[in-house]
Amino acid sequence: MFLAWGPECVNQPAYQVVARRYRPQQFQELVGQEHVAQALAGAIAQGRVGHAYLFTGARGVGKTSTARILAKALNCVRGPTDKPCGQCDICQAVARGEDVDVLEIDGASNRGIDEIRQLRQNVSVRPSRARFKIYIIDEVHMLTREAFNALLKTLEEPPEHVKFIFCTTEPEKLPATVLSRCQRFDFAGIRPTQIAQRLRQIAQSEQVEVEQAALELLARRAAGSMRDAQSLLEQVLSTGEKRITAQLVHRLLGTAAGGEVLELLHEVLAGRAKEALQRLQHLLGQGADTAQVMQQLVAYLRDVLVVCVGAGPELFQQALPEEAPQVEQLASQCGPERTLAMLQIADQALARMRQVTYRQVVAEAALVRMALLPDLDQLAQAISRVQSGQAVTPAGGTAAAAQAAGASSPTTGKKKPPVALAVDRAEEKTSPPAVRSAPQESATVPMASAAVDAQTVWQRVVQAVQDAGLLAQMARSARTVELQGNRLVVRFASGHRASCQFCEQPAHRARLESLVRKHLGPQAVLELVVDQEEQPSGSTARGGQGVAALHQLRREAFAHPWVQKAAELFDAVPSRVDPPPGQ
Repeated sequence: MFLAWGPECVNQPAYQVVARRYRPQQFQELVGQEHVAQALAGAIAQGRVGHAYLFTGARGVGKTSTARILAKALNCVRGPTDKPCGQCDICQAVARGEDVDVLEIDGASNRGIDEIRQLRQNVSVRPSRARFKIYIIDEVHMLTREAFNALLKTLEEPPEHVKFIFCTTEPEKLPATVLSRCQRFDFAGIRPTQIAQRLRQIAQSEQVEVEQAALELLARRAAGSMRDAQSLLEQVLSTGEKRITAQLVHRLLGTAAGGEVLELLHEVLAGRAKEALQRLQHLLGQGADTAQVMQQLVAYLRDVLVVCVGAGPELFQQALPEEAPQVEQLASQCGPERTLAMLQIADQALARMRQVTYRQVVAEAALVRMALLPDLDQLAQAISRVQSGQAVTPAGGTAAAAQAAGASSPTTGKKKPPVALAVDRAEEKTSPPAVRSAPQESATVPMASAAVDAQTVWQRVVQAVQDAGLLAQMARSARTVELQGNRLVVRFASGHRASCQFCEQPAHRARLESLVRKHLGPQAVLELVVDQEEQPSGSTARGGQGVAALHQLRREAFAHPWVQKAAELFDAVPSRVDPPPGQ
């Protein structure tokens, strides 16, 4: 069987997608990049065009389009002009990317030093028909380090007929030597309102009616990229519908209606995990994608957080203006602390869903975790009241709740919140031993038994820290252990001062003190003391002055800031001090 091609098939032009057909052709047509258009047009009008430009920004914000417009403005038969005609052969060839004097190079596939050497050899050749030979290198950050080094000299002093335009999404990967030789222009993300307006113009040109809600959905989904928005519009237009609705957009993108996502979030904030799972199942049954629903949930949580910190609907990125009352109602149900925790759970779930095939299970687990979250803002307020010395009433206000929430206080026999106990312990840890005032004997309460053996308690503490290794060894070197009221006084000989200092480190002291309170009660206090050094008598000790001098040298060495800093960094204790030679 043979296929016969008619003339109408051969001459039919190839279809171009929306993103290519509606590419901006003038500086004035650039959307969201007015600052770049103004600077480049002003440079051309004043004759201050540089030899190298760097365009940076996210994908689809107009970097390559601006590079082509600049090339047309410089090489137009009526130029250089900030308003190229778009009718001459040069302008049309540049717009198609086919001009012989405007070379568009893909940095990802021409990244080696051999390609750059070829470029250096060709820059000396004058342009064929245009005014300038212009090199547009896209994704320039993909060039190798050797390629950048080979380009530096040409980039700094190119021939008068050569211009360079670099485009990249990752300018931080470019060497500083390249950045310093270029005029840099940063392309910002395009606002959703500007994207929606441009999409409406395209839809009118295509003679298709599109609802405003549908345009806003496409604009928000594009996340600041005009090309992404136009590609999404192309996908919607391919359905052949003459009227594009928000429901159709949701069905094609796999997203859920904003009101339904807000209802799902309402169930989560109310703590109704069962209803939240049922609503998620309902959304998935309507054709929504699990990851898309979670992304929408994150976006709405972000808007809830905006309201929690006092901002208004003008900062919303997901919620529509008519959804502002619902977002404000959700913000009144939870504070910023709980909202941040929910955002973290949803973000972790999204990251996990990219790696597994059971995405629905991950999403359901995240919803249950968020529904079971406690009111973290009330907890933060309770801690703040405890720190300020105010009374904290447990939830419910009943005596039974207060008894369940409290901890026994040996001094008053009343219940004390665990948070208050933690604050008391923190104050005891932060007070240095020399400044801590001894408790009054009248207020001292005996420990668990009147015949408590302090030495036995300390041996049990040392046995409990055997896993710490060096800490157990240092604690075992204590000379005497005494129980004075509710204080366990552990004394070290003057020769073991370093052992005492090691035990006094905050982390080590906290562990020792917690073990002491485990054996002696919650009000027990650990006190580490170094006995004063006894001076040896000259009649009983031979060479006593030399021993005293050596001890003095050891004390001075241990007290030196550098030695203390080294002990802190390496978690070590000095073992010996060697006197200077000749002593």
